[in-house]
Amino acid sequence: MNTEPLLNALRQLVGAAHVLTHDDPAADLSAWEQDWRKRQHGRALAVVRPGSTAEVAAVVKACAAAGVGIVPQGGNTGLVVGGVPDHSGTQVVLSLQRLNTIRAIDAANLTLTAEAGCVLQTVQEAAEGAGFLFPLSLAAEGSCTIGGNLAVNAGGTQVVRYGNTRDLCLGLEVVTAQGEVWQGLSGLRKDNTGYDLRHLFVGSEGTLGIITAATLKLYPKPAAQLTAWAAVPSLDAAVALLGLAHQHLGAGLTGFEVMGQFALGLVNTHFAHLRVPLWQESPFCVLLENSDHESEHHARAQFERLLEAALDGGCVTDAVVAESLAQARQLWHIRESIPLAQAEEGLNIKHDISVPISRIPEFVAHTDALLAAAIPGVRLVNFGHLGDGNLHYNVQAPAGMDAASFLRQHEEQVNTLVYDAVTRFNGSISAEHGVGSLKVDTLPRYKSAVALDLMVRIKRALDPDNRLNPGRVVALDRP
Repeated sequence: MNTEPLLNALRQLVGAAHVLTHDDPAADLSAWEQDWRKRQHGRALAVVRPGSTAEVAAVVKACAAAGVGIVPQGGNTGLVVGGVPDHSGTQVVLSLQRLNTIRAIDAANLTLTAEAGCVLQTVQEAAEGAGFLFPLSLAAEGSCTIGGNLAVNAGGTQVVRYGNTRDLCLGLEVVTAQGEVWQGLSGLRKDNTGYDLRHLFVGSEGTLGIITAATLKLYPKPAAQLTAWAAVPSLDAAVALLGLAHQHLGAGLTGFEVMGQFALGLVNTHFAHLRVPLWQESPFCVLLENSDHESEHHARAQFERLLEAALDGGCVTDAVVAESLAQARQLWHIRESIPLAQAEEGLNIKHDISVPISRIPEFVAHTDALLAAAIPGVRLVNFGHLGDGNLHYNVQAPAGMDAASFLRQHEEQVNTLVYDAVTRFNGSISAEHGVGSLKVDTLPRYKSAVALDLMVRIKRALDPDNRLNPGRVVALDRP
C-alpha cells in the first residue's frame, strides 16, 4: 500500500512538524509506540498531533478514506495496552496532547470544560484556582489526560464519595468514525431527549469515537480534609471499619484504601525514606480521608469518635491522624508508591478486579489459598480501593525466582485462577483500567454472550469499518 498520499494529506491538515514518521531520522516515536508498563512496543505508520477538534475530524476523514486504522492516545499511562499501535506499521497514532485548553469555567453551573489533552493535574489546579474541587485523583494525575480518564472511565481514590470519571462528566465533544463532530458539551444535569450518548462514549476506550473535550462537574472545596492511617487485624475488620466510617462520616468519607502487609513491606524496602507506619504490626492497614464542609475541628471530632468506636469494637488495633497537610500527603504518597515499589521488586502479574465489598475477605482468603497451593512461595501484593470494592490483586514471583521466567511459566495459569475466582464471587475482571488489548481475548470467557453481542453490534453500528482502535475491547475481524 502506498501511504505517501495519506502522509502528505496529514501534513497539509496539521502541519508537517506534527506528523512524525520513522523516515525522519530526527523523529523518535518510542514514547507513543510503547505502553507505560513496557508490555508492548508497536510500530506506527505515523504519529499525528492535531491542534483542534476540526483537525481531529479532518485526520479521521483522511484516514478513513485511505482505509487506515487510528489509535487515539492521551497521556499513554494506561495499564491494559489500549493506546499504542500494533506491530503492523499501518496504524496512525492520533495524539491528543495538543488539545490542552481549559475552555471555560461556569461557577454558577459548577462545571469546567476542558479539552481531552489536558493533564488531570492541570484540570485539578484550574478548578482549585477558581475556588472549586475537581475530585478525580489518581497516582498518574501528573501525566494522564482527561480524555484518557474518560476513555477508560478511570476510578481513583475518591470514588467512594464522587464516583468514577463517568459520574463526573456532564457532556462531551466527540469525533465519530466518519469524521463528524458531536457537540454535546451542554453541561445539563437533566436531559431526557433520547439515548444518553455521553455514557456510551465514556469507557469505550476510543473504539466508538474520539473524545476531544468534556464538561466536568465541580464541587465546593471542603473546609477541611483530614487523613487517618489505621492498622486492622484482618480484611473482615477493614470491612467493619468501612461500615463504621459510613456511619460516622457519612458523605464526608471521600477515601478508603486498604493495603496488605507485603505491599507496604515493598514500599518500606524500596522507599525506606517514606517511613511506612504500623505495617509490621498488622496484616493490613487502611487509609481514610474525611472531607468536612464545616470546620477542621468538626472533622477531627468526627474522626476521633470513629476511631474510638473502631478501637472499642476491635476492628482497629492502632491509628494515627495526620496533624498537617504535609503529613496527609506523605501518607497518600506511601499508598501511591506501592505500584512503583512493586516494579522495583520485578515484573509482576497485575489484576484490577472488583468484588462486592461484603465478599472481599472471603474472595481474598479463597484465592490466596489457591495461589499458594499452585505456586509455593508466591507473593501477593494486595491493595486498593476497598471503599468501592476495587482491589489491585497482584502476584509477584517467589523470592529468588527470575521474574521474567515466572511470567512466562505462570501468567496464564495465574490469570485463569484469579479470574475464575472473581467470577465465583460475582465480580468483574476489570474495575477501573479497562479492557484494551490485554484482556480482549479473555473477556468472552467472563462476560455474558448477550452483553458481548450487544457490544459488538454497537461497535459495528458506529464504526462499521473497524477503524477506531481496532482490536481493543471487542475483537472484530479487520475489514
